Amino acid sequence: MISCFENITRYRAGILILALLFCAVSTLAQDTIRPLPRIGDRQVLKATRDSVIIPTAKPTQRPQSVSTTPSPELESSKEHSANTALLLSLLPGAGQIYNGQAWKVPIVYAAIGTMGYLVYSNYSQMSLFKQDYLNRINNGSPLIDEYAAYPNESIYNMYQSYSKNFQLMIIISAGVYALNMVDAYVFGHLYDFQISDDLSMSVTPLLQQSFSTSGGLALSPCLGLTLKF
Repeated sequence: MISCFENITRYRAGILILALLFCAVSTLAQDTIRPLPRIGDRQVLKATRDSVIIPTAKPTQRPQSVSTTPSPELESSKEHSANTALLLSLLPGAGQIYNGQAWKVPIVYAAIGTMGYLVYSNYSQMSLFKQDYLNRINNGSPLIDEYAAYPNESIYNMYQSYSKNFQLMIIISAGVYALNMVDAYVFGHLYDFQISDDLSMSVTPLLQQSFSTSGGLALSPCLGLTLKF
């Protein structure tokens, strides 16, 4: 009986010793692992002889990269200028080539060439009938054999007619040249204008309500036009 009591006493003493050791280890751990003091956003690391310092790392954020490359639309709008197209159009067709419309160049030169021919033809006939009329007045003999039977008044009227045509051709030629410059300038502004490929038009029959002469409502047929662009 005494031996059994002694064994129980030893077990209790052993359990008590283990509990005291566990408390001592826990107290030692709390003394050696200390929180790090902070100054602003920086951690102050202070190592002691028996201490264990566990620094806490602050997550770093990567700087967001800002793209400085301009979009193709902005580049094209900066590179292409309507004023440049206008200056280049001083040479007929150069502004159209700058706008990417080289197919207009033959049209421009065909119009200018036609007007140049008409100007030269009317000027030549005007000069010829003028010399013929002056020679008739001064010397009494005609210069143009095929018009020898015509009176002086008819020769003078022919001169006036070709003179007016010559002046008119000069004005039209200036208009063609100006139209070349206007075309280059306008399409220089429209160079970056985007037109949707989904361009359509539809016509649908409709019935529209209207007031009749008797004071009631009447339905009248009509057509509806829808443009999609």
